Amino acid sequence: MVDFLYNYGMFLAKAITVILTIFIVLIGFIAISGRNKRDHSHGEITLTSMNDNFEEMKDAIESVVIDSEVYKQQIKAQHKQDKKDAKERKKQAKADAKQAKIALKTALKTVDNKSDEDQKPAVQKFTSETEDEQSIIATPKSAAHDSDNMDEDLASESRGRVFVLDFNGDIRASEVDLLREEISAVLSFAADNDEIVLRLDSAGGMVHTYGLAASQLERIKSASIKLTICVDEVAASGGYMMACIADKLIAAPFAILGSIGVVAQLPNFHKVLKKHGVDYETFTAGEYKRTVTMFGENTEKGKEKFIEEIQDTHLLFKEFVAQARPCIDIDKVATGEVWFGRRAIDHHLIDELNTSDDFLMSLCKTADVYQVRYELKKSFSDKLSEMTVKTGTNLVNGIVQKMTNSTNFMR
Repeated sequence: MVDFLYNYGMFLAKAITVILTIFIVLIGFIAISGRNKRDHSHGEITLTSMNDNFEEMKDAIESVVIDSEVYKQQIKAQHKQDKKDAKERKKQAKADAKQAKIALKTALKTVDNKSDEDQKPAVQKFTSETEDEQSIIATPKSAAHDSDNMDEDLASESRGRVFVLDFNGDIRASEVDLLREEISAVLSFAADNDEIVLRLDSAGGMVHTYGLAASQLERIKSASIKLTICVDEVAASGGYMMACIADKLIAAPFAILGSIGVVAQLPNFHKVLKKHGVDYETFTAGEYKRTVTMFGENTEKGKEKFIEEIQDTHLLFKEFVAQARPCIDIDKVATGEVWFGRRAIDHHLIDELNTSDDFLMSLCKTADVYQVRYELKKSFSDKLSEMTVKTGTNLVNGIVQKMTNSTNFMR
C-alpha cells in the first residue's frame, strides 16, 4: 500500500510538472504576442478624483460609527448644501459670461475709436474700468445677507489643482513611455498655479532610460509648473536622478535614497573557451568600438578605456544632481552610498520627512487632487493573456499551498 501511494504520488508530481511546463510556455507565447501588439496600440488618459475617494472612505466609516439617524440628517444637509453651491456656481458662471461679453464689446469699440498712438493707454484705462464693473456685476443682489455663502464659493473657485502621477521603475525604466504621455496630457491644460505630484519608487537602472525619464520631469519645470516628488520606499541611483529634479522632495523616514554612482559588471568566459579550444573573435572598425567583451580576451587598454567611460558617466551624474540641488555637498554624497530618509535630510538630499499619503490628504483640504493614468487600450489577446496569467498564478499557488499543507500534516 505504501509503495502504491509512493508511485502514485511520483506519477502525480510528474504529471503536474508537465502540465505546468506546457502552461508556462503557453503563457509566454501569449504574453509576447500581447506585448508586441500593445506597444503599437493607443491608450487613453483617465483622471480620478482623490478628494472623492477620501470622502467616500470617510462616509463609509461615519455610516458605521455615527448613529444612523444622525448620519441620515448629515447626508440630507450635505445634499442640500451641494445643491445650493451648484446653484451659486451656475449664477456666478452666468455673471462671468455676461462680463466677458461686455468686456469684448468695449475692447473692440475702444480700439476702433482710438488712434494707433493712444491705443495702449486706452486699453489700460479700459482694464481698470472693467475690473470695477466686474466686481459690481459678479456680486449678487443678495450679497448683504448671503456674504458667507459667496465667500465659500470664491474660496472653492480659488482652489488649486493637483495632478498625481505614479512611476514604478524597473532596471529599464519601462514606464517612461506611460510617464511621457501623462506629462504631455497634464501640460496641455495645466495652469501656473497648478501642481504635479509624482509618487516615485525606483532603485535605478540603465543610464539612458533613466536619463530620458529625468528629461520628462524637466519638461514640467520648463513649463513653470510646481513639481513635488514623494518617495515612500526607494529612489536610488537613476531613481534619485529623477527625484532630485523636484521643487520639493519628500521621503518617508525609512525610504532609501542616494546611490549617486555608476556600476558596470559582466562575466568573462575567455579562459573557459580557451581551455576547451574555442576561439572567439571580434572584428571592429574604430579603436574603441568594443572595449570589453564577455567572450574575448579583455586587454588592459580596453579596461582602462571602459573605466574612463564609467567615470565620465559618474561625472555627468554628479553635475546633474548638483545643478538640480545646489544645496548639497555633491562630493560628499556622490560616493555610491545610500541613506534612509532620516539621514538623507541631514545631507539635504530631501526637503521633508513625510509619507505620500499624509501629504496628499493635506492637499485635498485646499485643492482638487486628481490621479492621472495613461492606460493602454487592451485587445482581446491582451485580456486573454492577463486572464491566463492570473489563472495560472492561482493554480500554481493552490497546488503549492496544498502540497505544503500535506507536508505539514505528514510531519
